Amino acid sequence: MDIIWLGHGSFRIEIGDQVLLIDPWLNGNPMMEDHDKDAAIAGATHILVTHGHGDHTADVVEISGKTGAPVSGMVELAKHLHGLGAKEGHAFNKGGTITLGNTAATLVPASHSSTMQVGDTPRYMGMETGFILRGDGKTLYFSGDTSIMADMDWIGDYYKPDIGILSAGGYYTMDMAGVAYAAKRYFDFKTLIPCHYRTFPALEQSAEGLVRALPEVDVIEPQVMQAITV
Repeated sequence: MDIIWLGHGSFRIEIGDQVLLIDPWLNGNPMMEDHDKDAAIAGATHILVTHGHGDHTADVVEISGKTGAPVSGMVELAKHLHGLGAKEGHAFNKGGTITLGNTAATLVPASHSSTMQVGDTPRYMGMETGFILRGDGKTLYFSGDTSIMADMDWIGDYYKPDIGILSAGGYYTMDMAGVAYAAKRYFDFKTLIPCHYRTFPALEQSAEGLVRALPEVDVIEPQVMQAITV
């Protein structure tokens, strides 16, 4: 499995026979260079979306059109994106699992909010979510934008993810201290990758504290467009 950060909360995950884009935000993403944009989406087989905010969905319809990749996520959000022209994937709900080649993607709860701008009005897009991905003999928990939440207890116990990609920037989501607490209390990660940080001044700029707090976990600070192989 290769995990490639596209900056902020956006990822390219090459798993099994799939190239999954999760919340791909390229245009306006301060961490994504123009010359990397084509490589970031090349060969995409599917797009997964966690919630409706523009820093997660603004480019989804365009990328789906360019790549032919179907879009899947929470039923209200997915249907709205399909209606805007994204290729139709799965409009499913929390607890549901879809099969993408030899990879399984399960929608799990997050604790955040989820709207999209429709004209001049922000519209509710169903509940915010994360994903459990299973493939290549590994289980990955992608938290999406979230605070610490009690649901992490059963997610950790039931799915037993060995890899975590957790929002960690603070202000809009958990901060590094919150991620350290959640990782210790709810999970037994072998590898942990923080995200949704370093993008804007309001967010945390370093994961050094997270590294110190979790000496038995391989905490990896991602670099944009550099593959992390797990």
